[in-house]
Amino acid sequence: MNGGRKVGIVISGVGGQGILLAAEIMGKAALRAGMNALVSEVHGMAQRGGSVVCTVRIGDVYSPLIADGSADAILSLEPIEALRNLGCLKKEGIIVTDISQIIPFTVSSGLERYPPLPEVYAEMKKKCGRLLKIDALTLATDAGAKIARNITMLGALCGSGVLPFSKECLLETIRETVPAKFVEANERAFESGYEAAKNE
Repeated sequence: MNGGRKVGIVISGVGGQGILLAAEIMGKAALRAGMNALVSEVHGMAQRGGSVVCTVRIGDVYSPLIADGSADAILSLEPIEALRNLGCLKKEGIIVTDISQIIPFTVSSGLERYPPLPEVYAEMKKKCGRLLKIDALTLATDAGAKIARNITMLGALCGSGVLPFSKECLLETIRETVPAKFVEANERAFESGYEAAKNE
């Protein structure tokens, strides 16, 4: 299925959103599909509220790091975090972002300004080939898994067509990774994101 293609994904968000888990699932799914995968936390603290960035590289790769301008996709669980990482993206790359804002302390304390979302999206559109805006909070909540926004967004990334392995590889990895009592809700969350991306 891969055809020797290398794929680089930047996953961004804030601590507490499950960024590291999303990266782990993506890497394991690639291995399940018989592909090499390297995962790295680039910077940030996985503490609640701090910026977190992970990279996942799939294919014939020897480092998990993604050079500026070479990522095939940015998967972001917070719009401003996608904006912060635009420099990583290829000109024709795809951005899959949650539309829900998490206002950082620097903004709530008046030290910084959070740009209006239309400005954020306009800047993204200038720098990417395709932008998918996903209401992951609503989709995950409707699926009965409000805290599974990261899984909803993985579904959306899969639905975008950028990943070089099947939807089933991701679903099987989710089934193996999340606690058994949450599997069905996470599957629904994944499917809702997948369908949202397909219909975007």
